[in-house]
Amino acid sequence: MRNVTTALTEPVRKVRDCLDGLGYSGDIVFSEDTIFTVEDASRAVGVPPEEILKTLLLLADDAPVLVLMSGVNRVHLKKVKALLGAKKVKMSTPEFVYEYSGFQVGGVPPLGYPEELPALLDEDLFRYATVWAAAGTDHAFFPISPETLREYTRGEPGDIKK
Repeated sequence: MRNVTTALTEPVRKVRDCLDGLGYSGDIVFSEDTIFTVEDASRAVGVPPEEILKTLLLLADDAPVLVLMSGVNRVHLKKVKALLGAKKVKMSTPEFVYEYSGFQVGGVPPLGYPEELPALLDEDLFRYATVWAAAGTDHAFFPISPETLREYTRGEPGDIKK
């Protein structure tokens, strides 16, 4: 792993710029190994899968919403729907995620979007001092405390797992 400060790709640069604007002082690190799946990320980072942040972009009544999950948990769409007071909640397609955000599935970060999105955080994230989030590609990631993540995303913790 190495720090990525030179030759940042555009998606990683968007995340770095957002983090800088929020006052984040940590590093974005790069792995030659992919972090496409939670298992890949767990191996690359060297932490248990529970400490990998899974960032999902859902559509609630056709509007994008971020759902931030502990790596081993699966999202419960009905719980998300109830918490948001939405009529309909569904997973975004990989094509929508890329067209909307410029991020490919496998490297979707918790921030760096064209607009501030509503965010829900899996309450299990708060069991860990640090979680590891994708930083715009499937080779870049950064450590962040769940409380800082909540602050940066203005997200609401909740029971959103199956």
